[in-house]
Amino acid sequence: MMGLILEALEAMGHNVRWMSWNLFLGLLPLALSFWLFRKPRSRWLLWGTWALLGATFVPSTRHVLGYLRHIVQDVGKTYVLGAIAITIVLMALDIWVLRQRGVRSLRWWGGFFWFIAFLPNAPYVLTDIIHLIRQIKEGNSVWIVTLALIPQYLAFMLAGFGAYVLSVMNLGYYLKQQGWGRFILATEMIIHALSAIGIYLGRFIRFNTWDILTNPDALVNTVMNDLIGKRPFVVMAATFVVIAVLYWVMKQVILGISQRFYASQSSSESIDQTATSSDSIDLRL
Repeated sequence: MMGLILEALEAMGHNVRWMSWNLFLGLLPLALSFWLFRKPRSRWLLWGTWALLGATFVPSTRHVLGYLRHIVQDVGKTYVLGAIAITIVLMALDIWVLRQRGVRSLRWWGGFFWFIAFLPNAPYVLTDIIHLIRQIKEGNSVWIVTLALIPQYLAFMLAGFGAYVLSVMNLGYYLKQQGWGRFILATEMIIHALSAIGIYLGRFIRFNTWDILTNPDALVNTVMNDLIGKRPFVVMAATFVVIAVLYWVMKQVILGISQRFYASQSSSESIDQTATSSDSIDLRL
């Protein structure tokens, strides 16, 4: 029995580093959404997210420092000019489309840019199922696969994709607060499509979020030239469908859990109205 336990721990230990890194990247947009769009009312959700960010960052510290060193060395004029252009365009859209009296800060727009850039990392964890298939083919026993590897992968993918769902829901809540509630569904579809493109670039072309900084020319050329073929289109379309369906399912689960939890915690009128409301955005998360 002890030998089986040690073998299971060894098999799971091989996944800790890359799972931690991928989950850290997937949690970043959720943390950004708390700052940009909506601070959660649940302290457990807020502090739990930050605690999980820290726990996933620690095993990847050396990995992160290596990336930062790489970025500092490779960032050039292309990125600086591109960042300035994107910021100006977004600020102009904010004035023209939203017609607000003031302009959001450069810091907010920078945070929104990185929110969109990192967001595909959250649903990307679904594609890491290929590593489970590889480990099964390596000859691990049925007990190791069933009682150790599969639960580990399920927890990993549930946390990553759950972060994606909550991030997009927070964006929807923000749109509603700005009076753009009728565009929530369209925005969700656009986000799913962009995530499908990002997942394809990451899984098959092997780009990552940091290439926005370190390799923007190759990234732009790939997007413009290599994504119009039949195979990329089919793969991205299938990915879009999977993301959209799983997002809808998990969103309903989160809504149901939230409504039931708060309905049972208090009988006050304000909470009862929120818990029984048909509005799916006003959650007490």
